[in-house]
Amino acid sequence: MKFRGKIVDIVCIQQFTNIVGTISKLVKTCIMRITEDKVFFILSERIGDGGAQMWCELDQSHFFDEYAMDGVSAEANEIYLEVMPDLMLKALKTAHSAKWIKLKLTKKNTPCLTMEIDLPTGGPHQRQVVHDIPVNVVPRKHWPDYTEPEMPKFDVSITMPQLKLMKNVIDKMKNLSNYLSLSANRSGEMKLSVETDMVAVSTHFQNLLNPTWGNQDGCQILQSSQGQEEFATARIDIRKFAQFLNGQQVNPKRVICNIVHHRMVHFFLMHEDLSLQYFLPVISR
Repeated sequence: MKFRGKIVDIVCIQQFTNIVGTISKLVKTCIMRITEDKVFFILSERIGDGGAQMWCELDQSHFFDEYAMDGVSAEANEIYLEVMPDLMLKALKTAHSAKWIKLKLTKKNTPCLTMEIDLPTGGPHQRQVVHDIPVNVVPRKHWPDYTEPEMPKFDVSITMPQLKLMKNVIDKMKNLSNYLSLSANRSGEMKLSVETDMVAVSTHFQNLLNPTWGNQDGCQILQSSQGQEEFATARIDIRKFAQFLNGQQVNPKRVICNIVHHRMVHFFLMHEDLSLQYFLPVISR
């Protein structure tokens, strides 16, 4: 197996750093999947046990000026690595003014994702920083555990309000309860509610966009027997939702929230040359 990639454009270095920073806020470890044309960051916990799922997809041609990889075999030309995003982020933080960074799969005492960073100097000499980030190579027999989650057959799809506004609301609500009821309907309304024995608080948003999905988007067509005004609701872990909001550094063009009534919430962050999906299951009472 071989992997080598080089990022030269300073904007792409910053974007890549922000993506890893966002992921590091959501997960402690994840799978980095490397293919010929894309790089993925994947988390796949057991939904039935209350676990979250994440699927982040990057177009390598946008980020990398040089890119070469050889997978485990010709017919399975992919590489799966278990990585710690926080260690990657610590290395990338030294690259804020870098001329370029290189990522390489290397073999030290253990397999490593080696990051070489070329930093500017005041003279003719070259100054490089090298970080060896330990990784685990995932055996091919476990690859099926990390397939892309299916887009759920949601009851309501709605574009979320500004994430900064949502973050401010949730940061206050999480001091009142461990759980949040997230509701939306097909008339552009969203409601955030917490309820305890002592207090009930809700925040309402109106005039939001309800996207229309079709087969050309690679998504499930919205099929629901619910009326336009009827709310679909999911009761979720408010701290995981706050973690999701607080960790956003990719500045998405828009964030879509898809709700499967009493089952799941699916967040879809859309941006040029990357997408991030985050799935939160409901918490039963």
